[in-house]
Amino acid sequence: MTPSQDVLPTAFAEAVRQDMQIWLERAVIGLNLCPFAKSVHVKGQIHWVVSPARDVPGVRNDLVRELQELQASDPAQRDTTVLVLPLCLADFLDFNDFLAQADAVLTALGLQGELQIASFHPQFQFAGTAADDISNYTNRAPYPTLHLLREASIDRAVEAFPEAETIYEKNMQVLEQLGHAGWNDLGIARHAQDVKPEGGTGGDA
Repeated sequence: MTPSQDVLPTAFAEAVRQDMQIWLERAVIGLNLCPFAKSVHVKGQIHWVVSPARDVPGVRNDLVRELQELQASDPAQRDTTVLVLPLCLADFLDFNDFLAQADAVLTALGLQGELQIASFHPQFQFAGTAADDISNYTNRAPYPTLHLLREASIDRAVEAFPEAETIYEKNMQVLEQLGHAGWNDLGIARHAQDVKPEGGTGGDA
């Protein structure tokens, strides 16, 4: 049995999903870090996947499957996929290295120009910043995460928000005004760790 065929305990997978939805609702949407997120969330067009993979080959298998399923699905039903990796790539440098493989998978499947992959990580750190710099939290999620998006949806969103290039700078300002205390008050945490499955979580994140 390959890692991608493992089955997570229902309670653990559900706790991970709840942690991620709290992050989405309170940070991404609540702080308006992504002005495009609310619409697909409200319409139920986000497909949430909690991966059971404990190693890179398992993550790659899951990524291949989810990219193919997203490409084949009706955008009105599944506009985007959030692939959460609670048991693997807990170290940010390892995760960052894997992103090159993720892009290679996209190319191998012939999906460049149709789909793209965004990423979030609990240890995310911009080059040239300190680990505790609040600006890093614009790209931090409770668990290592691959966000699979349709290029057509991104294009429509940018047309509706002509100043999309200013989002990055605005997000920095929002986080700087919020500060660490304000971020902590959002209650974004990893509650799934209280019900983690046997075998560990692939390292501390």
